[in-house]
Amino acid sequence: MPKNKGKGGKNRKRGKNEADDEKRELVFKEDGQEYAQVMRMLGNGRCEATCIDGVKRLCHIRGKMHKKVWIAAGDIILVGLRDYQDDKADVILKYMPDEARLLKAYGELPENTRLNEGIAGGLDEEDDGPGDDYVEFEDEDIDKL
Repeated sequence: MPKNKGKGGKNRKRGKNEADDEKRELVFKEDGQEYAQVMRMLGNGRCEATCIDGVKRLCHIRGKMHKKVWIAAGDIILVGLRDYQDDKADVILKYMPDEARLLKAYGELPENTRLNEGIAGGLDEEDDGPGDDYVEFEDEDIDKL
């Protein structure tokens, strides 16, 4: 029977994200970089994103982030533009939802940008009265059936 000589398997690799919970400094774009919103994930470490300048680009998730930072559709990311290919870019950083709200408050993101608020953001829209899920029948209605 083989001996376990390593320091753990796949579960050890999964549990290394404790450092991401703490607050980090907000990173602004520099020259050669642009803010973008992910339209859809394509697989193979790639995604399609619409940059703030209006150009839709194919973005490649760099190796440092590949299986450590999960990117979903609607996320705000920072991409590095390529000098030789305008339709492609590299994902440098994914902004957390609170960081994206700060960027919008600072005026870095345009006002018409829809931030992905997650599950909690979508609950406020349905508070416009009694729900359609509950239907009350009277005795007369039951007799007609």
